[in-house]
Amino acid sequence: MLLSGDDSGGGMGTQCLERYWSAPWNLLDLEGESVNEEGSLQLREDIPQSLESRGFEIVFCWIPSHVGIPGNEKADNAARLGSVPLEHAVPYSDMCQIVRQKVINNWQELWNEQIHNKLHNVKPVLANWPTLPYRKADAILTRLRIGHTRYTHRCLLFQEPIPMCTSCNIPNTVDHILTKCHSFNSHRLRFFNSNFLDLRTLLGEKPHPNLFAFLRNIGFISQI
Repeated sequence: MLLSGDDSGGGMGTQCLERYWSAPWNLLDLEGESVNEEGSLQLREDIPQSLESRGFEIVFCWIPSHVGIPGNEKADNAARLGSVPLEHAVPYSDMCQIVRQKVINNWQELWNEQIHNKLHNVKPVLANWPTLPYRKADAILTRLRIGHTRYTHRCLLFQEPIPMCTSCNIPNTVDHILTKCHSFNSHRLRFFNSNFLDLRTLLGEKPHPNLFAFLRNIGFISQI
């Protein structure tokens, strides 16, 4: 608190302050239990009134008393943070992308456990694969990928015996026909330049460019 006014009367301002400073209810007593709320209020009213009646102008100024006190400085910093503008909210589209990626990650973890699933061998990593420009060709490719064709699964529909490979004497499956049957070794060499193939190479995200030519040549495409 700063005082300004006529102090020519032998240090009247100083004497006035000293009188109130040494009064029973001085400022330090406000922290104790000896002064009740009513007394504190009266003291706060009496000091300014008495000084103003003597021609003093009272100006209140803030003194950084918190400086150097760790706890108070933390409180000041916390108060200042409250006035800092908040960062831009996360856009709805970004939140959707985060949630979607989380779902895909969980789905991928479950898919990794499906090692005996026929499609897992073809598509071990979940992703959107492009479709073929022609619907019929895309349907054939999809049936090969999931391992369900008319030839290999008609037995389930018509209660017929499981189709057997006459050359290898084992059940005929998409995997056996495309990659393992010895009857088609020469055809694989012709169209794929190899007899050591897997379904991922032939039916993966980018199917082998000679896949449909191979299927026509061995007479299997019409039975898919």
